Amino acid sequence: MSHENYQSIIETLHECMTTCNHCYDACLKEEHVKMMAQCIRLDRECADICAYLEQALGRGTPFVSELAQVCAEICEACGNECKKHSHDHCQKCAEECKKLVS
Repeated sequence: MSHENYQSIIETLHECMTTCNHCYDACLKEEHVKMMAQCIRLDRECADICAYLEQALGRGTPFVSELAQVCAEICEACGNECKKHSHDHCQKCAEECKKLVS
């Protein structure tokens, strides 16, 4: 299957990666950064797996199902953690992560 068949999910993965990277950076600037440690950690994990899956889909990986499952699990964990924080960047991140879970 060519990457054109995955264009919509590739775009969603890219948006999630970008949003998680923004959340990661914004969390590092929060006053109580230690309280944000798990959020920061999961932002990085989520951004990394989304970027990897985006690249893998673009090159036609035969491991789509396996990688998508791992990506969904990490996105769900990241979204659940971000939902716990009232910061706008965390809430936006949670929304983007949710798009990849369903």
